[in-house]
Amino acid sequence: MMNNCGKLPRCRISIARRSRQQAADQVVPAHWERRDRRNIMMCLQGALPNKKREMKSETEKMLAGELYDPLDKQLSDERLRTRLLIKRLNDTREDEAEARAALLKALIPNAGAGLWLQPPFYCDYGSNIIIGEKVFFNFNCVVLDVTYVTIGSRTLFGPNVQIYTATHPMDHRERASGLEYAKPIKIGEDVWIGGSVVICPGVAIGDRAVIGAASVVTKDIPSDVFAAGNPCKVVRPLKDNSNPNF
Repeated sequence: MMNNCGKLPRCRISIARRSRQQAADQVVPAHWERRDRRNIMMCLQGALPNKKREMKSETEKMLAGELYDPLDKQLSDERLRTRLLIKRLNDTREDEAEARAALLKALIPNAGAGLWLQPPFYCDYGSNIIIGEKVFFNFNCVVLDVTYVTIGSRTLFGPNVQIYTATHPMDHRERASGLEYAKPIKIGEDVWIGGSVVICPGVAIGDRAVIGAASVVTKDIPSDVFAAGNPCKVVRPLKDNSNPNF
Protein backbone atom coordinates (compact mmCIF):
# COMPACT_ATOMS: atom_id res chain seq x y z
CA MET A 1 0.00 0.00 0.00
CA MET A 2 2.90 2.34 0.67
CA ASN A 3 6.33 2.70 -0.86
CA ASN A 4 9.63 2.98 1.03
CA CYS A 5 9.35 6.75 1.19
CA GLY A 6 6.08 6.62 3.06
CA LYS A 7 4.09 8.09 0.14
CA LEU A 8 0.71 6.79 -0.91
CA PRO A 9 0.63 5.58 -4.56
CA ARG A 10 -2.19 6.85 -6.78
CA CYS A 11 -3.04 9.42 -4.18
CA ARG A 12 -1.87 13.01 -4.17
CA ILE A 13 -2.40 13.72 -0.52
CA SER A 14 0.39 15.87 0.82
CA ILE A 15 1.15 14.53 4.29
CA ALA A 16 3.30 17.53 4.99
CA ARG A 17 0.24 19.78 4.65
CA ARG A 18 -2.17 17.70 6.68
CA SER A 19 -2.05 16.05 10.07
CA ARG A 20 -1.33 12.34 10.20
CA GLN A 21 -4.84 11.71 11.40
CA GLN A 22 -6.34 13.53 8.43
CA ALA A 23 -4.15 11.54 6.05
CA ALA A 24 -5.16 8.26 7.65
CA ASP A 25 -8.84 9.17 7.50
CA GLN A 26 -8.60 9.68 3.74
CA VAL A 27 -6.77 6.42 2.93
CA VAL A 28 -8.19 4.00 5.51
CA PRO A 29 -11.84 3.02 5.04
CA ALA A 30 -13.93 3.45 8.17
CA HIS A 31 -15.04 -0.20 8.14
CA TRP A 32 -11.48 -1.54 8.46
CA GLU A 33 -10.56 -3.34 11.68
CA ARG A 34 -9.16 -1.08 14.38
CA ARG A 35 -5.89 -3.01 14.31
CA ASP A 36 -5.43 -2.30 10.58
CA ARG A 37 -6.20 1.38 11.04
CA ARG A 38 -3.66 1.53 13.84
CA ASN A 39 -0.99 -0.12 11.66
CA ILE A 40 -1.58 2.39 8.87
CA MET A 41 -1.28 5.22 11.38
CA MET A 42 1.98 3.80 12.67
CA CYS A 43 3.23 3.42 9.10
CA LEU A 44 2.46 7.06 8.40
CA GLN A 45 4.61 7.84 11.42
CA GLY A 46 7.39 5.57 10.18
CA ALA A 47 6.81 3.01 12.94
CA LEU A 48 5.05 0.02 11.41
CA PRO A 49 5.45 -2.78 13.97
CA ASN A 50 7.67 -5.69 13.07
CA LYS A 51 5.65 -8.68 14.22
CA LYS A 52 8.58 -11.04 13.94
CA ARG A 53 10.76 -8.81 16.12
CA GLU A 54 8.01 -8.46 18.72
CA MET A 55 7.75 -12.22 19.28
CA LYS A 56 9.86 -13.35 22.22
CA SER A 57 11.80 -16.58 22.18
CA GLU A 58 11.19 -19.09 24.96
CA THR A 59 14.63 -18.19 26.35
CA GLU A 60 13.67 -14.51 26.51
CA LYS A 61 10.43 -15.36 28.26
CA MET A 62 12.27 -17.57 30.73
CA LEU A 63 14.83 -14.93 31.65
CA ALA A 64 12.11 -12.26 31.93
CA GLY A 65 10.19 -14.29 34.49
CA GLU A 66 7.30 -15.02 32.13
CA LEU A 67 5.57 -18.33 31.50
CA TYR A 68 7.64 -20.33 29.00
CA ASP A 69 7.85 -23.80 27.48
CA PRO A 70 10.75 -25.75 29.04
CA LEU A 71 10.55 -28.31 26.23
CA ASP A 72 11.55 -25.69 23.64
CA LYS A 73 14.28 -27.18 21.44
CA GLN A 74 16.83 -24.44 22.08
CA LEU A 75 16.40 -24.71 25.84
CA SER A 76 16.47 -28.51 25.72
CA ASP A 77 19.71 -28.40 23.74
CA GLU A 78 21.26 -25.98 26.23
CA ARG A 79 20.30 -28.18 29.18
CA LEU A 80 21.76 -31.22 27.44
CA ARG A 81 25.04 -29.40 26.89
CA THR A 82 25.07 -28.36 30.55
CA ARG A 83 24.41 -31.87 31.81
CA LEU A 84 27.22 -33.29 29.74
CA LEU A 85 29.60 -30.67 31.16
CA ILE A 86 28.39 -31.42 34.69
CA LYS A 87 29.01 -35.13 34.18
CA ARG A 88 32.58 -34.43 33.09
CA LEU A 89 33.13 -31.98 35.96
CA ASN A 90 31.78 -34.34 38.61
CA ASP A 91 33.98 -37.15 37.28
CA THR A 92 37.21 -35.16 37.67
CA ARG A 93 39.71 -36.17 40.36
CA GLU A 94 41.16 -33.82 42.96
CA ASP A 95 44.53 -33.97 41.21
CA GLU A 96 43.03 -32.77 37.91
CA ALA A 97 42.92 -29.10 38.86
CA GLU A 98 43.51 -27.73 35.36
CA ALA A 99 40.85 -29.91 33.76
CA ARG A 100 38.38 -28.97 36.50
CA ALA A 101 39.09 -25.26 36.06
CA ALA A 102 38.55 -25.46 32.30
CA LEU A 103 35.24 -27.28 32.75
CA LEU A 104 34.10 -24.76 35.36
CA LYS A 105 34.88 -21.92 32.96
CA ALA A 106 32.77 -23.57 30.28
CA LEU A 107 29.96 -24.39 32.69
CA ILE A 108 29.81 -21.04 34.54
CA PRO A 109 31.32 -18.43 32.20
CA ASN A 110 30.16 -15.49 34.34
CA ALA A 111 32.25 -16.35 37.39
CA GLY A 112 34.97 -14.20 38.92
CA ALA A 113 38.46 -15.36 39.82
CA GLY A 114 39.02 -17.91 42.53
CA LEU A 115 35.79 -19.91 42.28
CA TRP A 116 36.19 -23.06 44.41
CA LEU A 117 33.60 -25.73 43.83
CA GLN A 118 33.62 -29.21 45.33
CA PRO A 119 31.94 -31.77 43.07
CA PRO A 120 29.35 -33.08 42.78
CA PHE A 121 27.57 -29.92 41.65
CA TYR A 122 24.39 -29.52 39.65
CA CYS A 123 22.68 -26.70 37.74
CA ASP A 124 20.25 -26.18 34.86
CA TYR A 125 22.16 -23.88 32.51
CA GLY A 126 25.23 -22.45 34.26
CA SER A 127 25.22 -19.39 32.02
CA ASN A 128 22.59 -17.72 34.24
CA ILE A 129 24.79 -17.90 37.35
CA ILE A 130 26.72 -14.66 37.94
CA ILE A 131 29.42 -15.03 40.59
CA GLY A 132 31.90 -12.63 42.18
CA GLU A 133 35.43 -13.51 43.27
CA LYS A 134 36.53 -16.22 45.71
CA VAL A 135 33.13 -17.90 46.07
CA PHE A 136 33.06 -21.38 47.61
CA PHE A 137 30.56 -24.22 47.07
CA ASN A 138 30.86 -27.30 49.26
CA PHE A 139 29.79 -30.79 48.16
CA ASN A 140 26.47 -31.54 46.45
CA CYS A 141 25.11 -28.03 45.86
CA VAL A 142 22.24 -27.49 43.40
CA VAL A 143 21.50 -24.25 41.52
CA LEU A 144 18.36 -24.22 39.37
CA ASP A 145 19.34 -21.18 37.33
CA VAL A 146 16.28 -20.97 35.10
CA THR A 147 16.76 -17.22 35.48
CA TYR A 148 19.59 -15.20 36.98
CA VAL A 149 21.31 -16.16 40.23
CA THR A 150 23.68 -13.41 41.36
CA ILE A 151 26.24 -14.20 44.08
CA GLY A 152 28.61 -11.65 45.60
CA SER A 153 32.32 -12.09 46.25
CA ARG A 154 33.65 -14.22 49.13
CA THR A 155 30.29 -15.89 49.76
CA LEU A 156 30.41 -19.43 51.17
CA PHE A 157 27.94 -22.29 50.66
CA GLY A 158 27.84 -25.33 52.90
CA PRO A 159 27.12 -28.83 51.58
CA ASN A 160 23.74 -29.67 50.09
CA VAL A 161 22.65 -26.04 49.60
CA GLN A 162 19.84 -25.75 47.07
CA ILE A 163 19.04 -22.55 45.18
CA TYR A 164 15.78 -22.55 43.24
CA THR A 165 14.76 -19.86 40.78
CA ALA A 166 12.38 -22.27 39.04
CA THR A 167 8.74 -22.36 40.04
CA HIS A 168 5.33 -23.42 38.74
CA PRO A 169 1.90 -21.79 38.55
CA MET A 170 -0.28 -22.22 41.65
CA ASP A 171 -3.32 -22.80 39.46
CA HIS A 172 -3.53 -26.50 38.56
CA ARG A 173 -4.86 -25.75 35.09
CA GLU A 174 -1.83 -23.61 34.26
CA ARG A 175 0.49 -26.27 35.69
CA ALA A 176 -1.17 -28.89 33.49
CA SER A 177 -0.21 -26.86 30.42
CA GLY A 178 3.45 -27.65 31.12
CA LEU A 179 4.46 -23.99 31.23
CA GLU A 180 6.82 -22.80 33.96
CA TYR A 181 8.40 -19.55 35.10
CA ALA A 182 11.19 -18.34 37.35
CA LYS A 183 12.14 -15.58 39.78
CA PRO A 184 15.73 -14.30 40.13
CA ILE A 185 17.76 -14.77 43.31
CA LYS A 186 20.39 -12.37 44.61
CA ILE A 187 22.91 -13.20 47.33
CA GLY A 188 25.24 -10.45 48.53
CA GLU A 189 28.94 -10.36 49.36
CA ASP A 190 30.57 -12.11 52.33
CA VAL A 191 27.47 -14.21 53.00
CA TRP A 192 27.68 -17.59 54.75
CA ILE A 193 24.98 -20.10 53.81
CA GLY A 194 24.91 -23.12 56.14
CA GLY A 195 24.57 -26.71 55.04
CA SER A 196 21.28 -27.98 53.55
CA VAL A 197 19.76 -24.49 53.25
CA VAL A 198 17.01 -24.11 50.65
CA ILE A 199 16.73 -20.69 48.96
CA CYS A 200 13.35 -20.21 47.27
CA PRO A 201 12.52 -18.27 44.08
CA GLY A 202 12.73 -14.48 44.16
CA VAL A 203 14.69 -14.20 47.42
CA ALA A 204 17.42 -11.62 48.11
CA ILE A 205 19.98 -12.08 50.91
CA GLY A 206 21.94 -9.03 52.01
CA ASP A 207 25.68 -8.60 52.41
CA ARG A 208 27.42 -10.33 55.33
CA ALA A 209 24.29 -12.23 56.38
CA VAL A 210 24.63 -15.70 57.94
CA ILE A 211 21.94 -18.32 57.27
CA GLY A 212 21.70 -21.21 59.74
CA ALA A 213 21.90 -24.81 58.57
CA ALA A 214 18.74 -26.45 57.20
CA SER A 215 16.90 -23.13 56.91
CA VAL A 216 14.27 -22.57 54.21
CA VAL A 217 14.58 -19.00 52.95
CA THR A 218 11.22 -17.89 51.59
CA LYS A 219 11.56 -14.11 52.03
CA ASP A 220 14.30 -11.49 51.75
CA ILE A 221 16.96 -11.40 54.47
CA PRO A 222 18.66 -8.05 55.20
CA SER A 223 22.38 -7.42 55.52
CA ASP A 224 24.36 -8.02 58.73
CA VAL A 225 21.99 -10.46 60.43
CA PHE A 226 21.95 -14.07 61.56
CA ALA A 227 18.79 -15.76 60.29
CA ALA A 228 17.59 -19.34 60.64
CA GLY A 229 14.56 -21.60 60.67
CA ASN A 230 11.74 -22.84 58.49
CA PRO A 231 10.66 -20.36 57.33
CA CYS A 232 13.92 -18.49 57.80
CA LYS A 233 13.64 -15.44 60.07
CA VAL A 234 16.09 -12.94 61.51
CA VAL A 235 17.38 -14.17 64.88
CA ARG A 236 19.59 -11.21 65.74
CA PRO A 237 21.84 -8.58 64.15
CA LEU A 238 25.54 -9.19 63.64
CA LYS A 239 27.10 -6.10 65.16
CA ASP A 240 30.66 -7.38 65.22
CA ASN A 241 31.40 -9.26 62.03
CA SER A 242 35.02 -9.68 63.05
CA ASN A 243 33.95 -12.15 65.75
CA PRO A 244 33.74 -15.64 64.20
CA ASN A 245 31.62 -16.80 67.14
CA PHE A 246 29.13 -13.95 66.62
